[in-house]
Amino acid sequence: MKKKLFQYIAVIATLVVVATGCQKGDLLSNPNASSESATVPVSLLLNHITYSFYAGGGVVDGRPGAVNETPWDLPVLWSQYYVSNYQYYRGVNLYNWSSSATAYDMLRYTSKMDAQNLKQYGTTPNKYSALSKFFRAYCFVWLTQRVGDIPASQAGDGSNLTPGYDTQHDVYKLALNLLDSANTIMAANISAANSGAVLDAQGDIYGLTNLQWQKVINTYKLRVLISLSKRADDNTDLNIKQQFANIVGNPTTYPIMTGNGDNMAFHYNAAYNPYPIFARGNAPYNGYANMCSTLLNITTATQDPRTFIAATPAPRSLTQGKTISDFTAYVGADITTPITTINDSSNAGKYSFGNYKRYYTSQAGTNAEPYIILGYPELCFNIAEGINRGWATGTSATWYTNGINASLAWFGLSQGQSFTVGDVGGTSLGNVTIDINIFLSNVAYAGDNATGLNQILTQKYVAFFNNSGWEAFYNWRRTGVPAFAQGTSAIGTPSGQIPRRWQYPNDENLYNNANYTKALQSQYGGTDDLTKDTWLTK
Repeated sequence: MKKKLFQYIAVIATLVVVATGCQKGDLLSNPNASSESATVPVSLLLNHITYSFYAGGGVVDGRPGAVNETPWDLPVLWSQYYVSNYQYYRGVNLYNWSSSATAYDMLRYTSKMDAQNLKQYGTTPNKYSALSKFFRAYCFVWLTQRVGDIPASQAGDGSNLTPGYDTQHDVYKLALNLLDSANTIMAANISAANSGAVLDAQGDIYGLTNLQWQKVINTYKLRVLISLSKRADDNTDLNIKQQFANIVGNPTTYPIMTGNGDNMAFHYNAAYNPYPIFARGNAPYNGYANMCSTLLNITTATQDPRTFIAATPAPRSLTQGKTISDFTAYVGADITTPITTINDSSNAGKYSFGNYKRYYTSQAGTNAEPYIILGYPELCFNIAEGINRGWATGTSATWYTNGINASLAWFGLSQGQSFTVGDVGGTSLGNVTIDINIFLSNVAYAGDNATGLNQILTQKYVAFFNNSGWEAFYNWRRTGVPAFAQGTSAIGTPSGQIPRRWQYPNDENLYNNANYTKALQSQYGGTDDLTKDTWLTK
């Protein structure tokens, strides 16, 4: 990652309008900051936006960068990949969240990028125009899937500080139109000569080519369309199934990712972008979290070699005579168990820990896989799901298998490979031989039926381990697959059930109260209720 990533702050500071109590003349002008009318390189704004996809472009109570969707953080906990066994070091396992962040920081910088793009390159739509539409769609979907109706069509207008709310239906309609327009503009600006050229070597932290960015746009649109599966039959104006089929069936007009090389992925380095465990000071604390049974019950039952990627063998399993290659030696903790009980059982050696050798040994993330924001494995499973549901033609079994193989490859696994297994502190325990063929035979596709759909969704969940933000949680909320553990007081909600949504950001209540109140009344009977489904998942 470039050092420039952390140099945008002084230059961009005055481009962001912030209300303060200072009067004109109270402070001296900052000689290092550009004026509102200055020309700021579009690349510099793009740099901030693309970094926001990974490190938090959200805003909580007016604080930018407050969203963290990185490995071993809350999305991984609440998607039931790992559990804390000690509150002081690794937090609690409670689903007791309240108000959501927003992704409007991304929208704010996108608006500034639009203005600078117009100033520097003129009115003809170009690649930055296309990316702008993609970014807008992304930030609207990011928030609406968390809370419901949101300001969208009126959002981003600095002259309107109380934007009206669009229904969630209309937010998705707007987002889908933005993505279609983004693809059209990008296609008009791509030629045989420049398709393989990096779109913006200075601004794009992912280093994607022009064609790869077009693939990202369409791959993301497939994610959005599949997320609308519960609304596909009762909202004909959205044309969900046909739009899905058009993209899958017409790769010339709608190019999509064709392999892991197209992944939108964040790479680590020790100097500026350390692996997040080190950035948060958690390097010594592998022992204070255990792997979750939701994940390991799936991977061990099918002899999935990704078990070895995620986890260590439970110490007690080894003392009882099991070997490191025995999948039953890998045991997860149930997140519905009180944390003190998990801690006692962990101390007794009953549970597996995270893979220290892979994730805790290098500040540069040398042994860890890069973090997928949007990737080819998910695309494969989304297409397989769409075909299974009858939305498109094709062979779902092929896409399903491609998705599994792409995930295995991303985690660095290959048939016959000798893989070193370590303990909670990274001490090597020996090697296991990776057998992908046995695993694939255990998960052979059952066909375009309910069982096959369950397989697709389950393997998508495993592939989401330590990547793709909240997608594992959103897919569970939409489909119920896999079955997340819930139902006890350890979940942290009055009912013991996992919340279905977030509450609205506090700023909406404070500064846009009339529209906020109206949105609550129209959706949830006037109460910002976490137990209610939004239109998306009813």
